[in-house]
Amino acid sequence: MASPGVALADKTDRAQPVVFAADAARVDETKRVNILTGNVEMTKGTMLIRAERVEVRQNPDGTQTATATGGQGGRSYFKQKREGMDEVIEGEAEKIVYEGRDDTVNFTTRAEMRRLTAGLKTDEVNGQAIRYDNKTSVYQVMGGASDGGKPAGRVKGVITPRASEPAAAATGAGR
Repeated sequence: MASPGVALADKTDRAQPVVFAADAARVDETKRVNILTGNVEMTKGTMLIRAERVEVRQNPDGTQTATATGGQGGRSYFKQKREGMDEVIEGEAEKIVYEGRDDTVNFTTRAEMRRLTAGLKTDEVNGQAIRYDNKTSVYQVMGGASDGGKPAGRVKGVITPRASEPAAAATGAGR
């Protein structure tokens, strides 16, 4: 499922440092991994992750990968502001992986993602897994694996119509 004509997530987030609060942290400099546990709240620019456990890996190319598991109701929480817009993408899943290398977010197991515009929910999708590409503003929602030809899970969503863009409205008005 794609949402055309929307802006990217805040581009500056990728270059921001990870700031966190947790009940405990384990830093392994040789493996370039930080393991945060207990009521974790992690930010990276406008990005926010809340979970019971977050593992942050420093990739050789300088990017970071964050894997969040657990949290309220067994699900982790993700939120990020969209660049140049009064929009936020937020979601929950049992496992959330932010991949800095390709600027994607993967929500796995009991996945839910919402778009909020000016603080109001405009779109919402649910499925077994959701992959959101920040660079292309495309998200894909997957149901559960099939069992003997029968679908095990369906995806669901609500997509709110977008207001006309000023240039499109002006062009359409002159017809």
